[in-house]
Amino acid sequence: MEQTELTITFIGAGNVATHLAPALARKGGRINQIYSRTENSAQTLASALECPFTTDLTEVSPDADIYIVSVKDSALEEVIDTLTRHANPNALYVHTAGSMPMDVWKGKVRRYGVLYPMQTFSKQREVDFASVPFFIEAACSKDTELLEELAGRLSPKVYKASSEQRKYLHIAAVFACNFTNHMYAISEHLLKAHGLPFEAMLPLIDETARKVHGLSPVEAQTGPARRDDRNVIDRHMNMLEKENPELAALYGLVSKNIHIYESKRTKNDKLRPYENKGSVL
Repeated sequence: MEQTELTITFIGAGNVATHLAPALARKGGRINQIYSRTENSAQTLASALECPFTTDLTEVSPDADIYIVSVKDSALEEVIDTLTRHANPNALYVHTAGSMPMDVWKGKVRRYGVLYPMQTFSKQREVDFASVPFFIEAACSKDTELLEELAGRLSPKVYKASSEQRKYLHIAAVFACNFTNHMYAISEHLLKAHGLPFEAMLPLIDETARKVHGLSPVEAQTGPARRDDRNVIDRHMNMLEKENPELAALYGLVSKNIHIYESKRTKNDKLRPYENKGSVL
């Protein structure tokens, strides 16, 4: 599809917008304004893009072809209500939230959709968008094509996904990213409490991540829970009970679920965690 010249207004100046706006600017998008309720965030991103900013949604530019809304989920509907009363009624409106449905726009504007880059974003770390999958959805086929072209400027990995599919995509991402990172935090806490460096875990973390590029996660699983090694599991549980009963409970729940998955794998059965009465999922 031929590249379309687009004027883009960003609503939000958080982690996603801080990376996505400059990336689109480098690929031919003209960023004409940044909005954020926090002046410092709006000014910092606008300065990097050499465009104006505002902290007042009623002063958002009426001249954009597309409005990309990247705000926290709890603020999205309120922002949409105000934005759509003051911005270009003929523009395409999209949000970048993984867990919010496309229909939050319904009845507010004529053209709307979702542009969801599935990646973890931190302002301090660069993002290689060429490796980031984008999941898109729009209310009409023409705008689906437009979002496909726009996302395709940044990544070859562009997929159409319904709001229902994206809800489960987001849950899966929470397990794969947010919960995994929390396990790193627990690991760091335990190591520091006993005079050991977290960096000792890094080769193990890296190899674990590399393995699932070639094996399914169930096949790549190792450890005492997979083997159902009760001697090791019980010893770990007893140690954790003395220090932090909540961590002991978490260890037990995760170990139980790992063993359930392993039992199903060895039986060559399809994983059906929601149908298993003993599953903690």
